[in-house]
Amino acid sequence: MDGCSPVRGAIQALRVLQTGRCVDPCSMTNLETLPASLTVSGEGPLDGEPVEMSQLVLPCHANHRGELGPGQLLKWMDITGCLAAEKHAGMLCVTASMDDIHFEQTIRVGQAVLIKARVNRAFNTSLEVGISVRVDDLESGRQEQVCKAYSTFVVRKNHKQKVQLRAVRPTSSEEWQEHKLAAERRRMRLTHSDTLIELLRDANLANVPERVLGEDDGGPDTSVPGETTRVQSVELVLPPHANHQGNTFGGQIMAWMETVASLAASHLCGEHATLRAIDMFQFRGPSAVGDRLTLRAIVNNSFHTVMEVGVCVEAWNSDDPPGPTRHINSAFLVYSVKKPSGEFRTLPRIRPALGDGQRRYREAIARKKIRLERKFIFSCKPSQAPLSVPWETSNQAYLSYNNVSALTSLAGCGGWEHVSTKNGITLWSIEDGIFLSFRIQMEATVPAEQAFLLLSDLHNRHLWDKHYQKCSRILAVDDDDAIFHVQGPAVGRDEMVRDFVVLMSRRRPCDDGFLISIKQLLPSCLTSPVILPASQLSVTLSSSPAAFSLNTIPSCD
Repeated sequence: MDGCSPVRGAIQALRVLQTGRCVDPCSMTNLETLPASLTVSGEGPLDGEPVEMSQLVLPCHANHRGELGPGQLLKWMDITGCLAAEKHAGMLCVTASMDDIHFEQTIRVGQAVLIKARVNRAFNTSLEVGISVRVDDLESGRQEQVCKAYSTFVVRKNHKQKVQLRAVRPTSSEEWQEHKLAAERRRMRLTHSDTLIELLRDANLANVPERVLGEDDGGPDTSVPGETTRVQSVELVLPPHANHQGNTFGGQIMAWMETVASLAASHLCGEHATLRAIDMFQFRGPSAVGDRLTLRAIVNNSFHTVMEVGVCVEAWNSDDPPGPTRHINSAFLVYSVKKPSGEFRTLPRIRPALGDGQRRYREAIARKKIRLERKFIFSCKPSQAPLSVPWETSNQAYLSYNNVSALTSLAGCGGWEHVSTKNGITLWSIEDGIFLSFRIQMEATVPAEQAFLLLSDLHNRHLWDKHYQKCSRILAVDDDDAIFHVQGPAVGRDEMVRDFVVLMSRRRPCDDGFLISIKQLLPSCLTSPVILPASQLSVTLSSSPAAFSLNTIPSCD
């Protein structure tokens, strides 16, 4: 390792700092090697301002309650997001998906809707666009957050055209954080279906009691047969429904889907339902003017005051050869029914049909678990976070996201104070409430990939870090995330060996530097080197990770 002397110098500095703070490994210090400031470089113009849309809600946009129809809002959001994507790409773009949306406010006639869309990150041929919606009460001047969504758009290229989108260049700490976390959100989209499959294998879902699956338990049956909520509608795609590319406008399809879903929801309880959330729209194929779209909706399950409605869209054309229709879209929408008092009504239980009905029933339970875990982890503020969240199949991808996002948020915040510079190593600090965090910056003449492999190899970390005497892997989440049990040296008079469990998330760059984030898991401070099952682990949300960020420096040759 003679060629890694600069890296050894950085490691020695880390060890000196850890020892100087008198912190044992169980406390998981906020120690990071991150760039001291954000530098925008390279050729080409910087990204411009976000695309903004302002709309006044008129009676023609509202439902029977005088509220803006969710379908109309989805149309406006999709238009704004598409314009932002095309502005960055310089090419035509189509909607590929829209992530979870949780509606926090209703919008009434006479109020203004303010929609802002910005490209967070560009990959090879796709872009993630962040969309925020606010409502502006023109009489009081008060503005409130309605929802926030992330949409993925794909460049529509010609037959022989090769596309390589230009990178997004953040100009503020907020844009930088969104840019970094876009790669994590992309990972979660790709693993969402796998997470659902793994969760369905869980014994608690595989063996749902038969009495909740439609069997008679001897008592009064107040459940509603799932098939009675089924709704079907056929739409003919006309020129007004098409976008500027000739395809069916994605926002229009989402609006039609919301309409049939709301009808299915109303069939369950005999009242008009209110849309609370959307569990990801996924566009699987295009449709065009002249196509007939068949939309099918059914209530999959009900949970006290909320119900999940599944919607499927299939396309066919009179010119198509005989055969199955084209599946072009699917989504799951969550509804509730409001009482005049503003409280939500308790919903009747669903009695699913045998076969597909029971499958949808079980899948709805799994999606609810994933949806609630994801919403809690993403929306929970540090001051409101509990001590820990259990590590489960339903949330492991999102806890890995939290591990990386905690580091990204800390690195991107302002207020870092320069402490000292010595031997080419610069120390920064920042204090936030009870947390004191440090950041170290240095340059090393060693390939970034080599340093990345060294720092992320916890099995051999004891060779250069005295706080790690022994390390064993408890669980391999995927190729880049794993849980380790680490044994450290005795600290203090008790002469007891210190054990702790950590989640390590490492990320190779898409268009930026390497990243390694290590967060403490519970239980901690074990008295013996036991191997714990993942089901007994919890992830602490209130602490920041110890981490490394490696950024390559272009050669001057």
